[in-house]
Amino acid sequence: MAIGARLRPGAHAVWAYIRRAPGTFIWLAILLVTTVVARILPDHVLNEVLGNRSTNLHHLEEDPVRVLVTSAFWLAGGPWVSYLVLYNIFHVPAERWLGTLRWLVVCVIAHVGATYLSEGVLYWAIQHDDAPASAVNTLDVGVSYALAGVVGVLVYRIATPWRYLYAFGVVVFFLVPVLANQTFTDVGHLTAALLGFACYPLTLGRPGVWDPVAAVRSLRRRPQPAE
Repeated sequence: MAIGARLRPGAHAVWAYIRRAPGTFIWLAILLVTTVVARILPDHVLNEVLGNRSTNLHHLEEDPVRVLVTSAFWLAGGPWVSYLVLYNIFHVPAERWLGTLRWLVVCVIAHVGATYLSEGVLYWAIQHDDAPASAVNTLDVGVSYALAGVVGVLVYRIATPWRYLYAFGVVVFFLVPVLANQTFTDVGHLTAALLGFACYPLTLGRPGVWDPVAAVRSLRRRPQPAE
């Protein structure tokens, strides 16, 4: 059998997987491009590029729409592959479950809401001399607020009582850094997750819930291939 014929079923399976969450994979493709660009650019040029797209207090006052959009297409840190894994764990099931439009609304609510609240906390800190005035230009780009929001909204995809364990784990995961570090980005992540919880109305009418125990049992009941 030709190599092309052997690869064709796998290619069809990959394409079928991707097209069920088009928004997620378009986003990942853009992030891959910007990550490659970031690797190529000299450090001083990259700092300028990211600085112009930062959702800091200065830019949120002057040109909020531009930076809120462009900041979501650059990674603040970590390899692109790690986001590929996280997007497949959280964004893909969320988009398939909610549909692309509702999933996108959750992402926007979490990204915009957490950005403004966290920067508001930073502004309060500056006003009370707990942060330097130069913090108005703090670099703040990335996709983590939208990701945290999707992590939060997925609580409604899980059957009870596992839903409550998942919700508890999400709160602890995002609350501990706030208590330990008290940075505005940690506040932003917690806010984004809570905004994901608040997106419950967007989950109404969506098909079914996922029961992890039932899923494991169904895997065990699958017939084993004959030797």
